[in-house]
Amino acid sequence: MTTSTLSPASAPTILVTGSTRGIGAAIAASLEARGARVIRHGRRPSPGVIGADLAEPHAPQALWQQALEAAGGAIDVLVNNAGLFEANPLDASDIVWLDGFEDTLRINLTSAAQLSRFAVRHWLERDFAGRCVHIASRAGYRGDSPAHWHYAAAKGGMIAMHKTIARGYAAQGVLSFAITPGFTDTDMAGDYLASRGGPGLLADIPLGRVATPDEIAAIATFCALDAPPSMTGATIDANGASYVR
Repeated sequence: MTTSTLSPASAPTILVTGSTRGIGAAIAASLEARGARVIRHGRRPSPGVIGADLAEPHAPQALWQQALEAAGGAIDVLVNNAGLFEANPLDASDIVWLDGFEDTLRINLTSAAQLSRFAVRHWLERDFAGRCVHIASRAGYRGDSPAHWHYAAAKGGMIAMHKTIARGYAAQGVLSFAITPGFTDTDMAGDYLASRGGPGLLADIPLGRVATPDEIAAIATFCALDAPPSMTGATIDANGASYVR
């Protein structure tokens, strides 16, 4: 049984990875507007931002330790948002293809797993009802383009990890939520949309447009602060009905 629970009034401390731009920046701003103390992460350090290149195996541990120090020893919520979306053509050389695959898995999945492990252990030691929020992807369910096997595999792994955390630690009060956006209007997705025909690709989205970062941020904020405990294990789609299940 946990001795403390999370509520918006408690001014929780929240680590948001990849929070210097796009969806991550929108999530951080939304959480701060609700009164949360947000610890921001980016690839490079800057004022108010902890720098850590998650392609490096040691970086997640260094990030967690620095975030804990900045938080005064207690982090209440982890938002795994950092991601890499780069094409990895099938006809690339073997070593280039393998490097691209492993870099994407490390940044999109392995680093999120490392941080989730540190967070879950932290909450169990504190007897605290902490929360993980994972920004996965529609690709984790329906796959992606032929040049993005690695991205789909990483996001599918993130969804499976999220479900495992939810099932494994709910009795201790540790909760896990996942969000699976489709295309979102960010710099990371813009070039891809253009390369795939832009307006033609939108024809696959019944809503007629891609999601906005603020829409994803609203869902993440709900999961971090408001979602009832019985929702642990839930995966929330945000793809304009381009993939329904």
